[in-house]
Amino acid sequence: MTDSDYSRSTTKASTMELRHFSAFLAVAQELHFGRAAETLHIAQPALSQMIRSLEKDLDVQLFERTTRRVRLTSSGEALIEPARSIQAQVEGARRIARAAKEGVVGRVRIGFGGTSGYSILSLLAREVAHRQPGISLEMHPQTYSGESALAVRDGTMDMGIISPPAPAGIAVHVIRQERVMVAVPTSHELADAQSVSMADLKEQPFITYAPSHGSQVREAMMRLADQAGYLPHIAQEAPDPYSLLALVGAQVGIAIVVESSNHIRIDGVTYVRLAEGGDAFTLALGWRRNNPSKALARVVEIVQEILPEASEG
Repeated sequence: MTDSDYSRSTTKASTMELRHFSAFLAVAQELHFGRAAETLHIAQPALSQMIRSLEKDLDVQLFERTTRRVRLTSSGEALIEPARSIQAQVEGARRIARAAKEGVVGRVRIGFGGTSGYSILSLLAREVAHRQPGISLEMHPQTYSGESALAVRDGTMDMGIISPPAPAGIAVHVIRQERVMVAVPTSHELADAQSVSMADLKEQPFITYAPSHGSQVREAMMRLADQAGYLPHIAQEAPDPYSLLALVGAQVGIAIVVESSNHIRIDGVTYVRLAEGGDAFTLALGWRRNNPSKALARVVEIVQEILPEASEG
């Protein structure tokens, strides 16, 4: 056998194996060879032959066949999930290969912090995986707004969740104006209040993020406290939203958090509306204008399609 003959034969075998799994899944779903053949747009004898071939190759019986019905054997039941996984992997490989052909492959590094970043990038990651499987998003959590903007500017990140104004050379796509609220221990005297003002919190111990992070939530807290005429007493600093809320639940103090945190349910934590919490800061995605990455350019296009730009407050 020549090299070309071997190549043709192995290609044919691989194609047949994939068709065998598709045939198996169709019959497993329909439990009827005639309907499965119609679904696959092939003749029933050809479908039966593929199932027999697969059974011979695996050395198991996949279906019990009678004149009245078709039923999966225990081996057939066990094969369903692996067969689905094989189909999904093959389809993913096809999408990646097509993306590579179009030249849209690569890695995009994204810095983000806080619960707002999680919600935005969860949506973006799903859309990029569906539309451009050749692009991988490398997520860098606990990279808060100030850090993220500098990382994008310096080229250590391709994109980041930031709050304008951005450093020179950074393009900005505004997502929304963020509100803030107060997280208090459930046993706290303010836990049952409909709303509190920043002045009501003057004597309270606060939990917040470290100033080195450049967190916009911390900056909003400091600004609102200053407008209320006091410097907040910071009892402890936390590295991330989940640790911060756990400390609130442990009654270490209270915390100013973004409104999108209210989907995080932690025992012992209650969220209370903050009267001055509206439009505390602007949330945006930023990237360097002169970044030559085609992968980044495609991700930016997807951002603009799925996240309509809001006006800055």
